Amino acid sequence: MTWIKQVRGVRGATTIDNDTREDVVERVTELLSALCSRNALREADIVSILFTATDDVHSVFPATAARDLGFAEVPLICARELDITGATPLCIRVLLTVRTRRSQSDVVHIYLHGAASLRNDLTK
Repeated sequence: MTWIKQVRGVRGATTIDNDTREDVVERVTELLSALCSRNALREADIVSILFTATDDVHSVFPATAARDLGFAEVPLICARELDITGATPLCIRVLLTVRTRRSQSDVVHIYLHGAASLRNDLTK
């Protein structure tokens, strides 16, 4: 039986130690690489990527890391997280919209570093 690719959402987040270009690019690269590896994704599978960052991230757009990884054809956008009291600081979240043969329940969501406890219900 041939499975048709469906559109799915893949979530993830990470934190940075310092608001520097190097930290943002390193951590976002780590996160995107893990999401693509664990979900067997190639650039051609990715419809778009939405990044959000907390108000304390100013040094560089998180999408810069995706461009550095070679995602030249993928539409990218960055936005601000809501400024919620008690939220995880220096946090970058990502939502990949992808085409995959996986069911939504088989998608692997990844939360790294200080963001590891944000969505225990989604991580495997």
